[in-house]
Amino acid sequence: MWRQLTSMRTALFLLLLLAVGAVPGSIWPQRSIDAARTATYIADHPKSGPWLDRLGFFEVYASPWFAAIYLLLFVSLVGCVLPRSKVHWKAMRSSPPKAPARPARLPANGTFEVTAAPAAVVDAARETLRGSRFRTVAHDETSVSAEKGYLKETGNLVFHLSLIFVIIGVAIGHLYGWKGDVIVPVGKSFANTLANYDTFSPGPLVDPASLSPFELKVDQFDATFEENVTGRGQFGSPRDFTAHVTTKATPDAPAQKATVKVNHPLEMKGAGVFLLGNGYAPVITVRDAKGAKVYSGATPFLARDNNYTSVGVVKVPGAQPEQLGFSGLFLPTATIGKDTGPISVFPDLKKPALALTVYEGDLFPGGRPQSVYLLDTAKMTQLQNAKGDPLRIWLEPGQTYQLPGGKGSISFDSVARFAGLSIRHDPGKFVTLAAALLALSGLIASLVIRRRRVFVRVSPGAVPGRTVVTVGGLAKGDDDGLQDVVDRVVAALEARFTVDPDAGTDPDPDHDPDPDHDPAPEPEMDSRLDARG
Repeated sequence: MWRQLTSMRTALFLLLLLAVGAVPGSIWPQRSIDAARTATYIADHPKSGPWLDRLGFFEVYASPWFAAIYLLLFVSLVGCVLPRSKVHWKAMRSSPPKAPARPARLPANGTFEVTAAPAAVVDAARETLRGSRFRTVAHDETSVSAEKGYLKETGNLVFHLSLIFVIIGVAIGHLYGWKGDVIVPVGKSFANTLANYDTFSPGPLVDPASLSPFELKVDQFDATFEENVTGRGQFGSPRDFTAHVTTKATPDAPAQKATVKVNHPLEMKGAGVFLLGNGYAPVITVRDAKGAKVYSGATPFLARDNNYTSVGVVKVPGAQPEQLGFSGLFLPTATIGKDTGPISVFPDLKKPALALTVYEGDLFPGGRPQSVYLLDTAKMTQLQNAKGDPLRIWLEPGQTYQLPGGKGSISFDSVARFAGLSIRHDPGKFVTLAAALLALSGLIASLVIRRRRVFVRVSPGAVPGRTVVTVGGLAKGDDDGLQDVVDRVVAALEARFTVDPDAGTDPDPDHDPDPDHDPAPEPEMDSRLDARG
């Protein structure tokens, strides 16, 4: 079982399984990222939603089955890579093997003959191969063995070792990291305490009481959208989102101005502040029959399309004689389509409006906790107009609507923007980043570098004073460039020695060996031998 678990086949299978296991995290909403959307999905799918929740599909990366996959992968990689690293270390320190007796039988080869002593050819071969960054060794006076490309296996091992450290970095972030999401309207402040978060997901070893006590206030939020109607497919597309904030590292620290943009987080002490989303928070006031305020404030509505058609609820538990709940849409640029009903046709504030329905009854049946963005109408009744139809309210900024039956009024005062911030502390991110970069480097090295061996064997030729040189090449795996390497070694050795079939004789007895005499040389025959000798 241990051999099976630590085999490369099992490791690759677990890698594939890990990739497949991560797919649900991209298909279904994740509670740690968007709790409201997750709750909406479960409510809209009463049959499949609860089962998916039990199986962990709304919190994939923290589920037991996902943890089991990457823990098995961790054990498999450790058991596979460490023994291979030990073997590779020994191989790197060992000498290349002896040259075969017949290098011409190797897949890449070349044979030629030179006028030189065998020892001189061996020395020249070692020098030539060292110039090409081969490790060389002469096992005797007639052969040279050379090898290079050990970094290919090194890169392969670095890649797999880096995967182990990626898992370690993820584990550190899971155990000691935390993340929380909060919606902060413009003009409001946020203090980094557990009670102020909309959602908060701490690691198993995190103490929420030890959070860094920084503060943040959203002073202004700028959103720019494309208004060029002639741009094909670009009208209404976002161009820039910037949150201008004032921060304090501690309550007593001096205030500092900063900005938070998409992909440009703000680094605070112990956490990073990311701009996760944005939207509109209409300022709504609800009064009772006597004119007393029972609800007032900026109420975030969550966008559901690219034109910021936003949904939201207003819960008024202090209303009398029955609790009131308002549910509906906020439309930045409102229109009522014949087939679509109330929608927004542009994401910026051109013609804002609220479209609401009203319910009365028990807002919190059974005292169960619920999302602030959802209205549980199980114990509530929808108000009706004078004709007996469901009451529908249309409000524009500055307008007030009197509720029927002496239940008070609702006013749409103004519109504020909000910034959706995700605040995260991940102590393992630098380990994960470094390991990922090492893994990429190791993978590139294992794909680019070639593992090659070149052998040179010399033997006396048929003519005294001549030496036959045979060069052979061997690669680990397919290597289309191996023959070129052998050919370059052959050419370099041939260039080191004069190939002359008549070396050592004087064909012309009357020749004047005057060193200053330099007649035009006669063309010589090519003395190289083919593979048949």
